Amino acid sequence: METFHSPFDALNLTRWPQRKNDALRAWDAADEYLLAHLAEKNLPKQGSHTLIVNDAFGALSCALKDYPRSHWSDSVIARVAAAENLSVNSQAEASSNTAIDYLPSTDTPQKTYDLVLIKIPKTMALLEDQLIKLKPHLAENAKIIAAGMVKHLPKSAFQLFEKHIGPLTTSLAKKKARLLFVEVNPALPSLPNPYPSEYTDEAIGLSLSNHANLFSRDHLDLGARFFLTQFVEIPAAQQVVDLASGNGVLGIKYQQLHPDATIQFLDESYMATASAKANYANAFDGKVESASFRAEDGLKQVADDSVELILCNPPFHQQHVIGEQIAMDLFHDSKRCLQTGGALWIVANRHLGYEDKLNRLFGNCRMVGANKKFVVLRVVKR
Repeated sequence: METFHSPFDALNLTRWPQRKNDALRAWDAADEYLLAHLAEKNLPKQGSHTLIVNDAFGALSCALKDYPRSHWSDSVIARVAAAENLSVNSQAEASSNTAIDYLPSTDTPQKTYDLVLIKIPKTMALLEDQLIKLKPHLAENAKIIAAGMVKHLPKSAFQLFEKHIGPLTTSLAKKKARLLFVEVNPALPSLPNPYPSEYTDEAIGLSLSNHANLFSRDHLDLGARFFLTQFVEIPAAQQVVDLASGNGVLGIKYQQLHPDATIQFLDESYMATASAKANYANAFDGKVESASFRAEDGLKQVADDSVELILCNPPFHQQHVIGEQIAMDLFHDSKRCLQTGGALWIVANRHLGYEDKLNRLFGNCRMVGANKKFVVLRVVKR
C-alpha cells in the first residue's frame, strides 16, 4: 500500500488483487494530472453529478469522495478495488448525497452528467461502446475530460471522441501523461451501436456474440481453437468451471460433449459474462438451467473442494500490464477449489513456461497437446 497525494486528499491505495511486495502503484501519472486539473478549475461543481469511467483501482473515485459520482467499468476487480480502497480510507459514505453508484459496463447510465472523467481503456471498441451509450446522458454544457499515458493514446481514440461526441483539444504532456478536453457537439447524429458483434465459426459449429471488450472479438481465439482439438481427452465431470471464460466457447463445447455437467462460467469482465450467457442460450435453444454466469474475481467466491474440472485459457495481462501473476493467482485458487482427483486443464502460449510452475504447485503436470505456439496442460489435485 502506498500513499497517493492529490489536491483533494492523501489516500492509501492498493492495487487489486492484493499481492505481497507489489512494485506497481494503484494509480498513474494520468490520474495525478487529471485530479490536478480538476482542482485548478474548481471541479466538480457542488450539486453536479460526475461519471468516472474505467477507474482501475479507485484513485479517482476515492479522491472525489465529497461529490456524487458514478463508477462505470467493465471490470469487477476495478469495482472491488474502488470499494476496498474507499473502506481502507474510511470513506464509506454515510450520506446518500455523496454516495458512489457502481455501474457495470453492460448497463447504460441513466443519470444526466455534468462532468465525465474517462481513463482511456486498452480496447478501443470498449471506448466506442461507452461513448455511444453515454451521449444521450450528457448535460447541455457537460465537460468531458479523458486521460491516459501518451504511449497508450492511439489516434483512433481521438477519432472516436470526434465521431461520437465532438471536437477536442489536448493538454501538454506531463510526466508522459496527457488530457483530452472534449466538447459536446449537439449537431452530431447519434449512431447505432455496433456491439455486440457476431460471427459464425463453421469449424466449431457455433454462432458467437461478443460484447465490445472481449479479447479476439471478431474471430475465435487461436489458443481456444487449439484447446478444443484436445477436448476428446477430457473425461466427464459433473461440477465444472469455465474460468476466465471470455465468450464461453470452452464451457459451451464441453456442455455439448457432456450434457449432464453443471458448468459455472466465471470472468472478471461483465461483458465477457454477458457474452457467455448469450452464446450458451443460443447454443442450447434458450435453456440455461445447467449453467451459471457470474462476473467475479477468479474463483474467490467458489467453495473449497467443490469442483471436479476447471477449464481455463488464462489471461496474461491486466489492462496494459503484462505478467504471469494473474494466471498464477488462478492456478492457486484452482488448487483450493478442486476436489481431490479433480483436474485443471489449461491452454497457454508455449513461451510462458507454465509447465514448471504447475508442476511445483500441484506436484504433477502433463502436456496433453502442443503445436508451434500453444500447449494444452493438465494437472490433477492429489
